[in-house]
Amino acid sequence: MKINIEIDCTPTEARTFLGLPDVTPLNEHLVGEMQRRMDENMARMQPEELMKTWASFGVQATEQFRSMMGMAATGATKP
Repeated sequence: MKINIEIDCTPTEARTFLGLPDVTPLNEHLVGEMQRRMDENMARMQPEELMKTWASFGVQATEQFRSMMGMAATGATKP
């Protein structure tokens, strides 16, 4: 025997009926915190700032990568 029951209610009503906690305040706090952090970091997401950051590591990172590949190719353990 198969019985289907259809209940028409909102998600809030379903959570209340099932005894689940109301996490709305926690969700609002987390979303607010994420928005605050995004706003604080907007300056870092500017193209000019990204290029400055990446460019400062460019030469050094390239040299380290070349050195690492050279050591790997020769089997050396020290530069």
